[in-house]
Amino acid sequence: MDSFFLSIAIIGLLGLSVCWLPTLTKKINVSYSIVFLALGWITYSILGDKLPYPDPFREQELTVRLTELLVIIALMGTGLRIDRPFSFKSWRAPLRLISGYMLVSFLLVWFLVFIFLGFPAAVAMLFAAVITPTDPVLASDVQAAPPNSGKSNDVRFALTAEAGLNDGLAFPLTWLAIAFAQSTEQSHFFWSWLEFDVLWRLSCGGILGFLMGKLVAFFFFTLPEKYKALHVRDGLVALSACLLTYGVTEMFNGYGFIAVFVCAVTLRNHEFKHKYHQKLHSFIDQIERILLSVLIFLFGGSLYGGILDDLTWSMAIMAIFLVLFFRPLVARLSLFGVKMTNKEKWITGFYGIKGVGSFFYLSFALKKYDFTYQQELWSLVSFVVLASILIHGLTAVYMMKKV
Repeated sequence: MDSFFLSIAIIGLLGLSVCWLPTLTKKINVSYSIVFLALGWITYSILGDKLPYPDPFREQELTVRLTELLVIIALMGTGLRIDRPFSFKSWRAPLRLISGYMLVSFLLVWFLVFIFLGFPAAVAMLFAAVITPTDPVLASDVQAAPPNSGKSNDVRFALTAEAGLNDGLAFPLTWLAIAFAQSTEQSHFFWSWLEFDVLWRLSCGGILGFLMGKLVAFFFFTLPEKYKALHVRDGLVALSACLLTYGVTEMFNGYGFIAVFVCAVTLRNHEFKHKYHQKLHSFIDQIERILLSVLIFLFGGSLYGGILDDLTWSMAIMAIFLVLFFRPLVARLSLFGVKMTNKEKWITGFYGIKGVGSFFYLSFALKKYDFTYQQELWSLVSFVVLASILIHGLTAVYMMKKV
C-alpha cells in the first residue's frame, strides 16, 4: 500500500469529518478534538508502519512549520471573531490575563519545575515559557462566536482575546530561556534580550500588524464602498492577509504572531457590522479546522508511538496540578477588580487551554539551542496538552452553555 495515497485519503477523510463532527459532538457536550485524538491513536496502532511517523525528534523542522502555520491561521480567525472594539477599558479582562497571570505564571512555574522536578534552570524556564500561554487553536469551544452573531459573552471574549494576545507575547519568554541557556554573562544577555526581543520585536509586530490591517481594510472595504472600485468579496483575502502580514513582519525581525492578531483586530474594527467579516472568518475557520484535525490526528499517533515514554509520576502530577489548580487560581486572582461575576471569573480561569502553541514554542526553542532533557520536555508538554484536551474537552461545551 502506497503511504502517500493512504495519507492523502486520510487527510480527505479528516476534512470531511471536521465538516459535520463538531455539530454532533456539541450535542453530546464534548470537543471534537478528542475524537480526532482517539482516531489518530487507533489508526497508527493498525497502520502505523504505512504512515509517516509522527516523531518531533526526527521531524523537527516539519513540527516547527506545521504548528507555526496552524497558529498564525488560528490567530487570524481569533482576531476576526472578536465583536468588541478595542479600548483599554473594554479589553480590561484579557489585558489583565496577559499582564498579571502570564508573568506571574511564568515565574511560579519556573520555580516549581526547578524545585520539585529537578530540571536545570534553563530547561525549567523553557517549560514555563512554552506552557504559560493559552492556545488559540484548541480553544474554539470556549472562544467568541463568529462575527456579528450576537452570541458572545464576557467569558468567551476574555478567553478569545487572551489567546490572541498571549500566544505572541510568549515569544519573548521563549527567547529569554534560549538566551539564558546560551549566556554565562547574565546581566549582558538580559539587557540585549530586553532591547531586541522585547522592545523591538513587540513594537515592530504591533505596528506592522496595525498598518497591514489598515491597508487590507482600505483595499477591500473602503475602495469598494466609497469609490465603487475593486469590489472583491473573497474569503481568501483573510488567508492571504494573514500570510503576507506574518512573512513581512518576520523579515523585519518582528513577532509575526502579534502582527497577525493585530492585523485581524484592526481589520475587524473597520466597518464593524459589515457582513464581509463573516465571509472572511468563515474561510479562515475552514482552513484552521482541517489543519487542526490533521495535527491532532498526528498527536494521537505520537501518543501511540511513545512520546510519553519519558514521563514520570512526579511530572504527571505536576502537569495535572498546572491544568486543574494552578491556572484557575492564578488567573482568577489576576481578574480581581474586573467587572465580571465571580462565576465568570472562575470559568475564565479554568479554561486556560493548552495546545498547539506550546508544541510550536518547544520545537522552535529546541531547534535554536540544544537543551538538555529534550525527551522529558516533550513528554511533559505532551502530557499537559493531553490533559487539557481531555479535561477541557469533556467540560467546555457544557460549561459554555451555562454561562
